[in-house]
Amino acid sequence: MQQALLEADLAEQNGDVPVGAIIVKSGQIIARGHNKREFANDVTAHAEIVAIRKACKNLQRWILDDCELYVTLEPCLMCFGAIIQARIANIYFGAYDPKTGACGSVAEIATLKDSALNHHTNIVGGLLEEECAKKLTDFFQKKRYHSKLNKINKQGGKDFGQTEK
Repeated sequence: MQQALLEADLAEQNGDVPVGAIIVKSGQIIARGHNKREFANDVTAHAEIVAIRKACKNLQRWILDDCELYVTLEPCLMCFGAIIQARIANIYFGAYDPKTGACGSVAEIATLKDSALNHHTNIVGGLLEEECAKKLTDFFQKKRYHSKLNKINKQGGKDFGQTEK
């Protein structure tokens, strides 16, 4: 998970939400990914998708049933769909995502009837949860602060949300 956190740092350096992922096969990292939505102007460029694409390219196959995914944030529905399609054996995630999490927070796709999915993956959440969540919280606090500063600057330096004394 520490390596996924390093990937999250790269996302933040590029102005993206700091989410990072790695894919491991037989104890070796075979692919890394971090959010690139802003950088690539690609709505599908989530850390998990980026890492899955790289793993498939590196292994020259799309079935990753002997691989594990480590990601700093609970996968969303889109990413969980890609994980299932790639047949990834295990998912380990850090922070829970109460807005879009598909591994129990918002949706629990993994518990659909056995006949509903062609593959089932094992899911473990909460690894380094506090560290992963703090990275996201800090990022969004900075983003809101800079957004407020930009708004104040556009209003001629006055914060109309506060009263003068």
